[in-house]
Amino acid sequence: TRSSGTRKSAGYRRNRTDNEMKNEKMRQEQTGSVCKLAQNNLRKIDTEAIRLHIRGILQALGDDPDREGLKETPERVAKMYEEVFEGMCYSNQEIADMFRKNFAQDSTENSQDMVLVKNIEIFSYCEHHLALMYDMKVSVAYIPRGNVLGLSKIARIADMVGKRLQLQERIGSDIAEIMELVTDSHDVAVMIEGCHSCMTARGIRKTNAVTTTTTLRGQFKTDPMLQMNLFQQLHAGR
Repeated sequence: TRSSGTRKSAGYRRNRTDNEMKNEKMRQEQTGSVCKLAQNNLRKIDTEAIRLHIRGILQALGDDPDREGLKETPERVAKMYEEVFEGMCYSNQEIADMFRKNFAQDSTENSQDMVLVKNIEIFSYCEHHLALMYDMKVSVAYIPRGNVLGLSKIARIADMVGKRLQLQERIGSDIAEIMELVTDSHDVAVMIEGCHSCMTARGIRKTNAVTTTTTLRGQFKTDPMLQMNLFQQLHAGR
């Protein structure tokens, strides 16, 4: 009886181990498929190609990519590019879908009230020289049409749009387009101030130069009184 019980116990343990192995294999396969899907959808930046090309650039500069200070530089740059160019993985529509967090507007509220978020700090990279655009401050205004957008989402939209190879003018138009998509309002304005290292650290080297761009849509483009109100609010407190 004891021998029979021992055989049954051993058989149970084998069956349990087999089942656990099958479950673990299934879990790994499922996790692997999810990871591949996530990589295909979200990680479109080819970090391996970046690593190889950065190594080639170091060689082209006449340096030794295998010396102590540089041997990990290609990998570090690839990881940095994956982070700072994250916005290149998404279209404007996809960014809009990502941050579409609206709240119903009270029907008693004035539909002409302007929402303005000022001085959102972002950075980006100029597509002409791959040079840093820095000290950038983005201000975004819109007139709600039945829904209001969570304020932090406005900052997240500006931040994600900056994480592309960009022009300052395009940053403004991209943000305006996304704001139109997420708010269902055509009345959007985007103002940006920023410094460009392509003209402060090289070339003409005008270190105090600040570039200002303005993107106006809907009533912000056609209503002089609304424009005046907007610019008064932008300069208030300066």
